[in-house]
Amino acid sequence: MRQHYDTQRRFDSTPIGELMLNTNCRDEIIPVLAGLQYVYTCTPLRQQVVKLVAEDINQDSRRDVGRPGLDDWQIVVLAAVRLGCNYDYDKLQDQAENHRSLRTLLGVGDWKEDTSFSARRIRDTLCQLKPSTLKAINHAIVSHGQELHGQAAESVRADSFVVETDIHYPTESRLIEDGLRKIIPLCVDLAEQVGAAGWRQNQHLLKRIKQQVRTIAQISASKSPKAKAGLAPAYERLLSQAARILRRAEALQTQAKTAGCSIGILTLSTELEHWIGLTRQVCETAHRRVLLGENVPNSDKLFSLFETHTQLYRRGKAGAPNQFGRLVLVVEDGAGFISHYHLMDRNASDADVIVAEIREAQKKHQGRIATASFDRGFYSAENEEQLAEILAGPCLPPRHPQQFAERLANGSVEFHRLRQRHPGIESAIGALQSGNGLKRCRDHSEIGFERYFGLSILGRNIHVLGKLLIARRQAQSAAAYSKRKAG
Repeated sequence: MRQHYDTQRRFDSTPIGELMLNTNCRDEIIPVLAGLQYVYTCTPLRQQVVKLVAEDINQDSRRDVGRPGLDDWQIVVLAAVRLGCNYDYDKLQDQAENHRSLRTLLGVGDWKEDTSFSARRIRDTLCQLKPSTLKAINHAIVSHGQELHGQAAESVRADSFVVETDIHYPTESRLIEDGLRKIIPLCVDLAEQVGAAGWRQNQHLLKRIKQQVRTIAQISASKSPKAKAGLAPAYERLLSQAARILRRAEALQTQAKTAGCSIGILTLSTELEHWIGLTRQVCETAHRRVLLGENVPNSDKLFSLFETHTQLYRRGKAGAPNQFGRLVLVVEDGAGFISHYHLMDRNASDADVIVAEIREAQKKHQGRIATASFDRGFYSAENEEQLAEILAGPCLPPRHPQQFAERLANGSVEFHRLRQRHPGIESAIGALQSGNGLKRCRDHSEIGFERYFGLSILGRNIHVLGKLLIARRQAQSAAAYSKRKAG
């Protein structure tokens, strides 16, 4: 049983609209709570948001039967606070159980001790939200925030950055070890169910693989040419051992198909097939690169067996020449809201997506975007022409140094103004990385990555909305302090 929000007034808690926040506190939770308080007190916005949440949470189930679940409004609050304050689920559980103002926004009073906000319950609930739903919620909140600000939608700036996936540094030897560490236990379980022999020494196999991987790591770390000469033979031994295990695993899988079709055997066989395919792909790229000396393209490589959507980016960033993750695009408006965001395809670049995404952003803003600024990486002659049709004043400097210098010398006053304001998008990206968890995605799978990205943007937009409201009421308070320049 689930409801949008509790309409019953309680004796043991303050009504959400009357909650007083300490605006002299500089903690990030104060603007987030202020933004959530506005969303709740704005009835049309609240109803729109909770209906969007309800469509995901009870997509295939009834709401009027069963055990009481978290209210739709409580889910909105927990979703905004999680990455609005960059909490993990355990910290979020502690805050939901002990933070008085947060519990007031959740509609939980001092007498209501039986409400459970366990980390697992919060995680399982938030993971039901779709990325498309989070985009719709973000759009609704940003639209109201832009109306409060007045001119926020007229000028935007866009940039891209890499959000790392939660993986170890991907060497082929370590990836082969990862695959075999999954395959061997699965083979042990499957052999037990079908009555096959031959996997009694599974711990010994894992130990030998680990020793071979450690040897490769030591050779790779050495600067001695004599030691480096042993890298190819070490890889050859590892690949031979892996090939023998994979052949035995495939034979066991074939035997399991003829042994019966119980659910347990079918599940293990399907999972085993998945890991065999990934491990074979890594073995193939290792053979081509180390033994045959080929230059293997990134499209043929796997950088993680667990996060297979991970891509390698070499963007020339100081201190991070190689980044493993996904490239994302954010569009910031004049008030600081992330009014549009996009997770790029694995092989897409900035110049490939900018026109389509700005067209989508203009549609969201109902044609109110007049000016927009971009980095040189977004430039192409075709993009410049198409952006000029969408926007009144696009600032898109050329990549070539001589053309860039000529554009700066002959640029209009508006071009120079937008160019001077553009580096502020780096501040927004820094805030997303340090304050909203977008330095490294802590959730798993590609759909989890996209959901995590949406939750982070939601937390940032709620934070910006709260800061805007606090600044209107108490401009000199610590919670309203901002270095953002007007215009």
